[in-house]
Amino acid sequence: MPDSLKSLVFALVLCLVCSLTLTGASVGLRQYQNRNIRVDRQTNVLKSVGLVAAGKPCPPEEIDRLYALHIRCLRLSPEGRLLADGESHPRELPVYLNVNPDQTIENYILPVQTKGLWGDIRGYLAIRRDGRTISGFTVYKHSETPGLGGEIEKQWFQKNFAGKQIVNQANEFVAVTVAKGPAGDRLPAAKQAHTVDGISGATLTGKYLSQGLHDILKEYEPVSIRFRQNELRQLPPGQGLCPLDP
Repeated sequence: MPDSLKSLVFALVLCLVCSLTLTGASVGLRQYQNRNIRVDRQTNVLKSVGLVAAGKPCPPEEIDRLYALHIRCLRLSPEGRLLADGESHPRELPVYLNVNPDQTIENYILPVQTKGLWGDIRGYLAIRRDGRTISGFTVYKHSETPGLGGEIEKQWFQKNFAGKQIVNQANEFVAVTVAKGPAGDRLPAAKQAHTVDGISGATLTGKYLSQGLHDILKEYEPVSIRFRQNELRQLPPGQGLCPLDP
């Protein structure tokens, strides 16, 4: 057999072996990858309401226990009406609830999926049951520049959201805005209540995130109004079971 043909056969066999190895590894590890994705997402839901401390590792078994104990899932219409089992709506709004053992609602949690500078930003925004005060904000996936816009995944940035208001003193919707740099004392007190410190060198990331949070909070405003009017305090009987994850 000519040397050139031997080289070609060797390359083909090597490619085949590598392909089979990679395929086998991908299939064999898929269940573990899906489980890690699920645990990471659940961890961020729990972090948004302070049930898991930011920056401290928590075993997956504990995440599963806390999530099963405290987190419930609901679907609502754009008008804020609870959708019954089997009922669908083309614009249904998924909501996570943080509940006490007696099923009293402490927080409601909105999934965040919005445009960033380089790709989607995904996370969770939790609001107290008063329908106006932000409890926490987390990010579990983004494509922003490390050291600049990528700081949105850091605790120092996310903790600024806790306590901010999505309505003004007249009870009018205003959302929450990321400032261009530190908000500090350069803003009137009324605006500071709705503004978080920005990230130096990441003005566009802050601009995109502000617009995205505004749009999401506006879409969920009918739900927030129901909380502000004390219409949602207790988990409705028989509702709230979260879909099974892998």
